[in-house]
Amino acid sequence: MGNISLAHAQQTVAGTTYYLPKTALRVTMLIEKTTYTPGQFAMYANRYMRKPNVAQTSTATYRIADIRMAAVGVPDSAKQHTLVIDKKYSVNEVDRDESGILLAINTTGKRTAQPKAFVPSAQPAAINPKDFMNEDILSAGSTAKMAELTAKEIYDIRESRAQLSRGQADFMPKDGAQLKIMMENLDKQEHALLQVFEGVTTRDTVETVITCVPTEETDRQLLFRFSRKLGLVDNDDLAGTPYYISVAIDRHVTDEAPAASEKEPKDNFGLYVNVPEKIQITLSHQGKAVKRFETYAGQFGKTECLSGELFGKKLTSRIVLNPVSGSIEKIESDMVK
Repeated sequence: MGNISLAHAQQTVAGTTYYLPKTALRVTMLIEKTTYTPGQFAMYANRYMRKPNVAQTSTATYRIADIRMAAVGVPDSAKQHTLVIDKKYSVNEVDRDESGILLAINTTGKRTAQPKAFVPSAQPAAINPKDFMNEDILSAGSTAKMAELTAKEIYDIRESRAQLSRGQADFMPKDGAQLKIMMENLDKQEHALLQVFEGVTTRDTVETVITCVPTEETDRQLLFRFSRKLGLVDNDDLAGTPYYISVAIDRHVTDEAPAASEKEPKDNFGLYVNVPEKIQITLSHQGKAVKRFETYAGQFGKTECLSGELFGKKLTSRIVLNPVSGSIEKIESDMVK
């Protein structure tokens, strides 16, 4: 037998040590934070701009924009085994991932696809209202006078736009493209100056990942707490409302992969696989289901041992395991000539 190739692994004295996986639930949330900053002249918004409901204090609010669920495999310390490697068995390659989870024998296994890194949308450049204030506004002796002159400037901008749209302006553009540019510039000026009355609202989205490992059936297990005013908070912080998960075994579904023999094989050389159960996970909030997810889970079901005869003198095999559940995904055997 040639040299044994061990992917991401070191061979022990007795053989190759590996783990079978238990199935973890990865919950990925996009949390949007909305921040409101009052304008410099917020207290004059009603007097000059007829806006009675403009807030004068800063606020921040949060909401969950999206929730995604995925199953991932993590090493199960209760299912650590050692594969016996000697001339008796035709094992020339043992493929494991970086954490030691067994992926394949005599072939290359599948890796769990890594999620794409979240990239938030680019924020528009902030507009400085002072860049659009004339000399009279900037040199006014009081905040009230500045607010009055700024309001007058906004109304003048609106009047100029109305005259352009009616074709009554003193200096009309030569063509439609020039008209469009002029109208856009007026819109930009008005938007900038309105900020000092109405304030500025910005939105920023961040990605948060929570990973949990279901271990038993449960009707309600606290996953996280979320507050509209604080965002994601600690599980013991009652300022946040709870989000629960429930876990149920789907007993109407057969095993994901063909089962190995129920009995311990005589020729046991340490090769074990999971025979997982299918579970249904429900995420709920305030009594309503928010998200549902189904997966085969290695910690539910049983573990079985494969016979060394699959890798004996008469037969050699290639086995690929599911990296999330630890079950057999593919097995191919050839007669040794």
